[in-house]
Amino acid sequence: MAAMTDGERRDRMVIEQIERRGVCDPRVLRALREVPRELFVKRRDESRAFDDGALPIDCDQTISQPYIVALMSAALELSGDERVLEIGAGSGYQTAVLSRLAGEVIAIERHDRLTRSAAERLNQLGCANVTIGTGDGMRGDPERAPFDRILIAAATAECPEPLWDQLAEGGILVGPFGPASGQILKTLHKRDGKRHERSITGCRFVPLIAGLPDPPLPS
Repeated sequence: MAAMTDGERRDRMVIEQIERRGVCDPRVLRALREVPRELFVKRRDESRAFDDGALPIDCDQTISQPYIVALMSAALELSGDERVLEIGAGSGYQTAVLSRLAGEVIAIERHDRLTRSAAERLNQLGCANVTIGTGDGMRGDPERAPFDRILIAAATAECPEPLWDQLAEGGILVGPFGPASGQILKTLHKRDGKRHERSITGCRFVPLIAGLPDPPLPS
């Protein structure tokens, strides 16, 4: 029997890990089928790219499991023309998915090494509606605010006020909130300036850290 192609493995990933768990947004499912997840993991982990779990990437960070990426993307309720702020771009996988669902994506990553490698992948995939840069995720991007949607892909005890302030009226923010031992993935809807919160599922993310990492020492 011939080995499965990466496209066939992505299709199986979507059916078994995402559709069967209740994610049914057709645009999200299509994006997960289209984005080559194998491009966003370390070469040594390419055979595990479609596994039901997170994988390590550079700078002691992780690429989230496919189900969590799909769940967060669906929770944003994107129709196609929204401006999205992503905090914690990591390898750029979630960014690439969002690029197929939104009108514009502004992505911030704390580690410049990850920013540069993610930018290369996104450019390779032709994600022309993405702007990615190195910055302090806690601060967000006030110069480009407000945003219709905000996705936080790192854990914090509660939603940072600067990010809430940058969410447009009627917008949706999705992120993992709670202690380091485990968080709850939540959506925060802004209606009349007030927070309307909904819990989605338990999860565990790497922490959201204020400031920028120290620059690498010269070799």
